[in-house]
Amino acid sequence: MTDLLDLAGDTRGGETYTAHDIEVLEGLEPVRRRPGMYIGGTDERALHHLVAEVLDNAMDEAVAGHATRIEIELSAANRITIRDNGRGIPVDPHPKFPDKSALEVILTTLHSGGKFGSKAYETSGGLHGVGVSVVNALSAELVVEVARHRTLYTQRFARGLPLGPLTTIGAAPNRRGTTVSFIPDPEIFGQAARFRPEILHRMARSKAYLFRGVEIRWKCDPSLLEAGGPVPAEETFHFPQGLADFLKALLNGRDLVADEPFTGEAALDGGAKVEWAVAWPIDEETYAGWYCNTVPTPLGGTHEAGLRSALLKGLKAHAERIGFKRASAVTAEDVMGGVCILLSLFIRQPQFQGQTKERLVSPEAARLVEGAVRDRFELWLGSHPATATAVLEHVARRAEERLARRKAKEEVGRKSATRKLRLPGKLADCAREARDGTEIFIVEGDSAGGSAKQARNRETQAILPLRGKILNVASATADKLAANKELADLVTALGCGAGKHFRYDELRYEKVIVMTDADVDGAHIAALLMTFFFRELPKLIERGHLYLAQPPLYRLSHGGTVAYARDEKDRERLLATVFKGRKNVEIGRFKGLGEMNPQQLKETTMDPSRRQLLQVRIEDVAGKPTAQLVEELMGRRPELRLAFIQENAQLVKELDV
Repeated sequence: MTDLLDLAGDTRGGETYTAHDIEVLEGLEPVRRRPGMYIGGTDERALHHLVAEVLDNAMDEAVAGHATRIEIELSAANRITIRDNGRGIPVDPHPKFPDKSALEVILTTLHSGGKFGSKAYETSGGLHGVGVSVVNALSAELVVEVARHRTLYTQRFARGLPLGPLTTIGAAPNRRGTTVSFIPDPEIFGQAARFRPEILHRMARSKAYLFRGVEIRWKCDPSLLEAGGPVPAEETFHFPQGLADFLKALLNGRDLVADEPFTGEAALDGGAKVEWAVAWPIDEETYAGWYCNTVPTPLGGTHEAGLRSALLKGLKAHAERIGFKRASAVTAEDVMGGVCILLSLFIRQPQFQGQTKERLVSPEAARLVEGAVRDRFELWLGSHPATATAVLEHVARRAEERLARRKAKEEVGRKSATRKLRLPGKLADCAREARDGTEIFIVEGDSAGGSAKQARNRETQAILPLRGKILNVASATADKLAANKELADLVTALGCGAGKHFRYDELRYEKVIVMTDADVDGAHIAALLMTFFFRELPKLIERGHLYLAQPPLYRLSHGGTVAYARDEKDRERLLATVFKGRKNVEIGRFKGLGEMNPQQLKETTMDPSRRQLLQVRIEDVAGKPTAQLVEELMGRRPELRLAFIQENAQLVKELDV
């Protein structure tokens, strides 16, 4: 019977599955159907990634030596225009498609471009051949102008399709380069999706830092800017010292362990190049910027590993030469802890993790960076003996105190801890020694941590960034719990121990505030942290010290009026009250805390006079003890979670996926 069903086509349930059900998507239709595969989603971060794709192409022209100027302009109509004075996209007929220009092929065909080989570009950031075609596919309107061979050409597109052939405008004897102008498609990103000037302004400035030979001109319609805000309507970026200028702006006059940062650049084999800037600030508020071919790689990768190794080996070699024996126990963690570091690598054919290129995975990058930087670091240390001694003292002290922490396991109170043992390197502690009035914000990731550190009150507010989703202690073994560094750093920062070693009197902060993104991932991280506190530090909850921050999900603005909404319901309330009767209210959705500038984060989430906090309490729910609920939802038995979902699924009205 089964064989007969298979031969005839399975028709059980009134459905058939035949060759007619197989779709073949052509052109750019796959991008519109599944934008997440190409730009990581349809949220605010993905929206701004469109700009990065076009800007990367312009930067590739500059890095290749063909462009010296790039312009980026944001209009009131949410239109982005990016111009360069490079060679211009080729407009002659394509050999494989003789009835189309090369420009049209590039704009309408995935995996087309001049960067798969090595002739047109020595190094480039756009390597997958999908960047500008994806932008075209996801734009309601896109216009390209090319000034090439003293002639100006143009072509218009809508949602990836050409609206006509390439057109010759006329002579352009004093112009060269490419101009791309586009409006993101509201069918893909939503009617309320708008570019944020502060993100684009920061993106343009970063690109100028990464290639010292380029001038980037920023322009924004004044109606999109807050009066007196940090983003100007027009600005020109040009940084002759490259990453050294970037580092100087980051440090902004902060005191350093060694007064002179370690900066430099080096040519590598095959036309590659690496540039770096490293400093150890006394306050140990860290910053890491990793880039490959001007593309930011926030998750680091193999170039990061190469620099870590170069700094560690260089310091140890110098210490051995001068007989500094205390450096024998130093690890990369001691060298990199509390450091401000920038690294920009240019190589051919880099391999990234995913289309959004968040991590570099090219295996040769580690070897190239380590080989170039290590010798120069050792030479720098040898040429600056006082600076070298200060850095060695700093990292050796970190190593000694790390070993002391491991031996002692736990803190012995605020004063003795700050005097005898070093707190976690990524903790930005507050200045007040007494517990009263102090609070620690636990945030996810260095990006959110950087914004929070700038937004905080240094006297009373401490920041501890965690990396990724922490261990689920409800399903982990005791060995895994004991070996988890993120949780160990958290316990160390709190100073009161955990489990049977909990000592309430030694808790270092009055409030412990979990501050995660206002989305599903943020809620998951908050749930994992609450599970940890419930299992390992229940007294901290019972005595009212644990809170959840309430960052906004939306920013609403009209004219000079700005308001923030925690969720969709709050957004609708504001539209019906604060913005009642106003048309064209601009609504922006925050991707996460790292996307908010420090002032926004301060006034919405961290300022005690304006913020809202939720206090975490232990209460029975629906007749079930809290311990039972935690076990069902977070424990080792997935069937209990499935049963809970089945019992409560009908209560869910909206899904945030």
